[in-house]
Amino acid sequence: MNAQTKVSRRVEPVTLTVVWNSLVSIADEMGGALRRTAFSEAVREGEDFSTGLFDKDGRLIAQGNFTPGHLGAMPYAVANVLKYIPPDQLEPGDTLCTNDSFLGGSHFPDFFLVTPVFEGEEIIGYVVNTAHHVDVGGAYPGSEAVQGVTEAFAEGLRVLPVKLIHKGEFDQDILRIILGNVRLPDKVRGDLFAQRNANHVGAERFRKLVRAYGRDAFENIIEEILDRSEARTRELLAALPQGTFSFEDQIDDYGPNTPPIRVAVDVTLDEAGVTVDLSRSSDQVAAGLNCYINYTRAYGSFAMRIFGKIDVPNNAGVERVIKVVAREGSFFNAVYPAPSGGRASVQVRIFDTINGAMAKCVPERVMGAFTHWGNPKIGGVDDSGKRWIMYDLIFGGFGGRSDKDGVEGLAPVMNCNNVPIEVHETNNPVRIHQVAAIADSCGAGEFRGGCGVRKDVELMCDTATVVLLGDRHKSQPYGVFGGGAGALARTVLVRDGEDIDLGSKEVRQLRRGDLISFRLAGAGGYGDPRKRSAEKIKRDVADGYVSREKAVELYGADPASLTS
Repeated sequence: MNAQTKVSRRVEPVTLTVVWNSLVSIADEMGGALRRTAFSEAVREGEDFSTGLFDKDGRLIAQGNFTPGHLGAMPYAVANVLKYIPPDQLEPGDTLCTNDSFLGGSHFPDFFLVTPVFEGEEIIGYVVNTAHHVDVGGAYPGSEAVQGVTEAFAEGLRVLPVKLIHKGEFDQDILRIILGNVRLPDKVRGDLFAQRNANHVGAERFRKLVRAYGRDAFENIIEEILDRSEARTRELLAALPQGTFSFEDQIDDYGPNTPPIRVAVDVTLDEAGVTVDLSRSSDQVAAGLNCYINYTRAYGSFAMRIFGKIDVPNNAGVERVIKVVAREGSFFNAVYPAPSGGRASVQVRIFDTINGAMAKCVPERVMGAFTHWGNPKIGGVDDSGKRWIMYDLIFGGFGGRSDKDGVEGLAPVMNCNNVPIEVHETNNPVRIHQVAAIADSCGAGEFRGGCGVRKDVELMCDTATVVLLGDRHKSQPYGVFGGGAGALARTVLVRDGEDIDLGSKEVRQLRRGDLISFRLAGAGGYGDPRKRSAEKIKRDVADGYVSREKAVELYGADPASLTS
């Protein structure tokens, strides 16, 4: 009896569909509660958070539609906190918390809150969320610096699993310790309370759903969901060509005057499923950029969902089929106390490298490399004596695909949102001079890559520190199947009329009137540029994405055809 036959006999289809969709809905509703009650721009506007539901055995059964880095690491965070504080030590109203790099989402700004859901005296499941906090202490504002950080001890407050909330109320002693070690305690406190709110909403909805069907029936439905998810995942992956597909890319460096980091992947598809192996990559580095294995698993698994076109919501059943590994001590399986604060800068490169490997397996499903993205933090004390941190998310373009151009201004592989200019200027002593697409930055192709994006920020107080978190200043986003590479990124400090190029992961002191110009790379193209339609070329020129000169040089356009 195959898996599909086995799972098809358990639960009436309508009931299965209603419960499955209800679980996903609960996770999404938790995200809504977290967003609406959060204090920081990172959570409220940027939506840098995630939510999930787990059964009584700690298995993932549903996730909200949020960022994969959190979601993929969440099952390991839950398993780890329950090792420290087992279920028999939990009571109604308790919530466990950790931000440990290895046990959770692989850098200290991500706080995981795990709340058991009780029915009477028994645990029937867990509701979980994680949110990126704008600061958790450490050497530099935002707690994500790469340069100058050689050990995790310099990255901020580390919270091993603790019972942060008891009977629905925060442990004031633990809360005081946390808030006493961060630069913006009001925002951190507000976001922690918003996380509690989200879990409260999730727990109430979860309990109501279980009551509606009864515990025995509900647990049977969960088994069906997990088995069907596994069977569907195996079916879709089995339809792909089998073999081992490899690719190599690189990360610029791990700070000024350091060598590039090799990113090498071997993707093996066989009867057992898929194994994504990043063991051939560089060793871990003495800078705040390393990935712990949970984060590597998160984005490796996410990439294979995309290329396998896995169409069931993510849960423990899907994870049974996808294996992501890296040798211990490598950049993608770092050993504590390797620093990892800036690991967010790596997520796009994990995807890009797997994308390059899968181009040899399913060429119609891949794309040119992303533009990368920018995640700078600027912080200090304003003229009134108030401490501030500007947490920003700058999104560029997607790579060209087999049937369409890349688009601009969308979050790559992380599902977060742009933080509006008005919010930045209201909350921080900065002035935004421009946000615009960069002409001629897109990789040429039959389907071009998306343009890079430029954002210019002026400092309006005496001093501040900028912590840069970007990439693709040294290696262009690659094109595929004859498509051109995107233009390199630049980060430029404009001071007293002079342009000073900065490294992609540099820490620099600023002074009043300095302007930082963040210029993202362009995305890679797909296919031979000479096959691009004349109509699309003309539209790109009219929209300002491609100059007339480049249209002629790269696409062979007739200059006369570009005249309106």
